[in-house]
Amino acid sequence: MNGVRTLLAMLPLLCPPTLPAQASLPDAPDANPARPTVSTPATLTPVGYLQFENGVLYATDSPEFSKRLGINQVTKLSINERMEVLALFEPFTHSTGAAVSGNRPGEVFAGIQTVILPGAEERPTISVQYLRRLYASPAPELDLGTFVQSATILLSDDLGGFHFDVNGLVMEQQDDKTRIRRAQFAQTLSISHRVGKLTISGEIWHFTQPLTHGYALGNLWSTSYSLRKNLVVDAGFDHGLTSTSTRWEGFAGFTYLLPRRLWWRRK
Repeated sequence: MNGVRTLLAMLPLLCPPTLPAQASLPDAPDANPARPTVSTPATLTPVGYLQFENGVLYATDSPEFSKRLGINQVTKLSINERMEVLALFEPFTHSTGAAVSGNRPGEVFAGIQTVILPGAEERPTISVQYLRRLYASPAPELDLGTFVQSATILLSDDLGGFHFDVNGLVMEQQDDKTRIRRAQFAQTLSISHRVGKLTISGEIWHFTQPLTHGYALGNLWSTSYSLRKNLVVDAGFDHGLTSTSTRWEGFAGFTYLLPRRLWWRRK
């Protein structure tokens, strides 16, 4: 019951305030969701608009836990056409069968994403991203593990009616007991196809596990639906394919783009 009360108390923080009728003005830009795939798009959110990506993830059968529930939140803001700042955190996690079970806040990260090659008609968008951990949580992690800092190169393109997001990551992992640090490498490929307001996505991902000398491999399937230009809901599942992967993950959430600019563009 304490976990339920905590979850209900935090719902107002996870859901951004709605605006009056003018919030859905026809000139409001489209949201650019990065969830629910592991891959992150190379393209940025609309300049000057806050974007909130909120979700719930339930996972079972992992080397670190038997069951885990987490609420995740990502806030993004593009400063200009080339630069975006972002913050990621889990305000609430609940786990069983772990070394540290029960209710815990998750970790907090902040970072920046920069476009190094803007997309054109036959040219993909290429970006780089850097994230730094601001708070380390004792809560158990998924098979991807946690990191002190990470660098990612991102590529997004459209081809033959399909959208592709490709990520290559290098992360710094640290064993909190021994203070040993190791480099972790990962690759992800997400392919999606849009039919009207519905988007179907499939993804394959691979993460090394340097501290345990293993690797995690899995595939993800999800759907998303645009209720409005600035509001997209999603749901899906992920299945781990190796013995050190989390066996099953189910998730659902939404992306909401605040339909008012925080500042005006200079003419």
